Amino acid sequence: MRGRLAGDAAIRRCRHDGVCPATDRHGLASGLPQPRRVAVLSVHTSPLAQPGTGDAGGMNVYVQQTALELARRGVEVEIFTRATSSTDPAVVRVAPGVLVRNVVAGPFEGLDKNDLPTQLCAFTAGVLRAEATHEPGYYDIVHSHYWLSGQVGWLAADRWAVPLVHTAHTLAAVKNASLASGDSPEPPMRSIGEQQVVDEADRLIVNTDHEAQQLVSLHQADPGRIDVVHPGVDLQVFTPGDRRAARAALGLDALDAEVPIVAFVGRIQPLKAPDVLLRAAALLPGIHVLIAGGPSGNGMSTPDDLVELAAQLGITDRVTFLPPQSRDELVRVYRAADVVAVPSYSESFGLVALEAQACGTPVVAAAVGGLPVAVRDGVSGALVNGHDTGAWATAIGDIVRRDRAPMQDAAVAHAAAFSWGHTVDALLGSYGHAIGDHRTGHQSQPAGRRSGRRFSMRRGVRA
Repeated sequence: MRGRLAGDAAIRRCRHDGVCPATDRHGLASGLPQPRRVAVLSVHTSPLAQPGTGDAGGMNVYVQQTALELARRGVEVEIFTRATSSTDPAVVRVAPGVLVRNVVAGPFEGLDKNDLPTQLCAFTAGVLRAEATHEPGYYDIVHSHYWLSGQVGWLAADRWAVPLVHTAHTLAAVKNASLASGDSPEPPMRSIGEQQVVDEADRLIVNTDHEAQQLVSLHQADPGRIDVVHPGVDLQVFTPGDRRAARAALGLDALDAEVPIVAFVGRIQPLKAPDVLLRAAALLPGIHVLIAGGPSGNGMSTPDDLVELAAQLGITDRVTFLPPQSRDELVRVYRAADVVAVPSYSESFGLVALEAQACGTPVVAAAVGGLPVAVRDGVSGALVNGHDTGAWATAIGDIVRRDRAPMQDAAVAHAAAFSWGHTVDALLGSYGHAIGDHRTGHQSQPAGRRSGRRFSMRRGVRA
């Protein structure tokens, strides 16, 4: 117990507003070196992809929004992702200071996330070739997202003699411990790959204290190398607005103005559990369900399952299905809803919950992963233990029947503490520690980790 407490204390935490103690409010890490240019790796999904379908979701939003905010601070960001179409340009300039490089690695179509380990060698070659066109020292740091990217980042960081910062977003062991019915377990190959990346990364970024504890308990991560950084929400885009106008824009103006709407936003797959919302809705006469998203993962093989379930439950006339929505369209979905449901079996944080609350909409969420941080139980929404249909119907019904004004105000106030600016304040603190430790060579080295002396194959020098 004493060792566990000491480990928890070693984890660098951000305050509730997302600002790390080592970083000032303007994003300048006090006394820490700052990167000029960051190589961001997002192998399996592009930040330019539409969230809500395929493998695109909260991670895409995280990568894009943090890159844009870093660029506003004068840090250049180059994001490497796998090209999925022959029409993808080699380089896309998203904004001043932000480039997306579409790396050709394997066939453009026909590969899902589970096939991508076979293409990591090709992807890594593309990343290294892009860097080889520049002078030595072009990138100051590598930030990899998800374990596939971590495998590439491990080699790239060694090659370039720079530190590796890694964000897992999800862990195989955590997902396998809470599988939804009909979902497939993550393969052992992924767990092995995650362990390798945990061992090799200079710093590990997690969304919550709970996720940090999982890294320590499941992967024996060094607590001193873990930084807790809360994701954010674009508070300029996701704001409260006119409920009636939002419903009219979505074609829901035929509904009686008093009919409560409960919305689900995200990928349609067992992990996200939209079926839990439909089953709960069947116990709540008078509410309308709005589902915005597209099939993903195991849901790709049975894209009409939710439509068929609504018919079996006899609530087809009370369910509206929408395709994945753009950011501006999502705002209308959140404003139109009286409640947003996030019934996931596993969720590293839950950006949908934050976006909904920023629009003044209470959230009913599963008490898993980072959702207890994203939602203030009983204040900005409600947390439900488990996925019992009756429990979900009770939680949703309690909110739609009450005077929601206090909870709506509380939702906006809670979301206001989670901006992308706060997230990047903390990221810069983590980057600064990684660069400083790497330069001085004094970072702690648990048994079995590399010696800390990296060898550059191209330049033939040790750093």
